[in-house]
Amino acid sequence: MRQRTWQLIALATLLVLTGCGRGGSEPGEARQASLSDPSHQDFGNYQLHFNAVRSDELSPEAARAYGIERSANRVLLNVSMLRKEPDGRTTPVDGVVSATAHNLNGQLKDLRVRRVTEGASVYFIGEVGIAGAEILVFDIEATPEGETNPYTVQFKREFFAD
Repeated sequence: MRQRTWQLIALATLLVLTGCGRGGSEPGEARQASLSDPSHQDFGNYQLHFNAVRSDELSPEAARAYGIERSANRVLLNVSMLRKEPDGRTTPVDGVVSATAHNLNGQLKDLRVRRVTEGASVYFIGEVGIAGAEILVFDIEATPEGETNPYTVQFKREFFAD
C-alpha cells in the first residue's frame, strides 16, 4: 500500500512537471509535448487540474501499477478536482469526469476516462493514440461530488510520436 502511494505521487508529480524541462534538444532524445495552455482552472470553491503527457515518459513501475500502456504513440490524460478550503489548503474531491480528444483535422480520438484512487487522492486518467506530430484538443467535463453543474475546460497540447 505504501509503495503504491509513492507510485501515485510520482505519477502525479511527473504529470505536473512535464513541460518544465527542455526536452528534445539532444539527438535521439524524445521531444516533449509543448505546453500551450495553463494546467489548471479555478471554478469558485474548486480547482480543476489537468495535463497530458506521452505515456512512455512514465516509469515502467508507475505504468504497470496503473495499467497504463507505455508507448511513444500514446498520450496519458490526467485530471483531478480539488476543493479550496477556507484556510487556503486544497483537498481532493471525487466526482464524475468525462473527456474527449480530437486533432486539428477534427478526427475524434478514442478516449475513455477511468477513476483511480489512492487513500484520499482521486485521479481520472485516460489514454489516447497519436501518430506523427499531432496537436490534440481535450474537452473535459468534471462534476465534483455533491455538485449538480459540471465544470468544463478545453486545452491543447502538441505531441511528437517516434
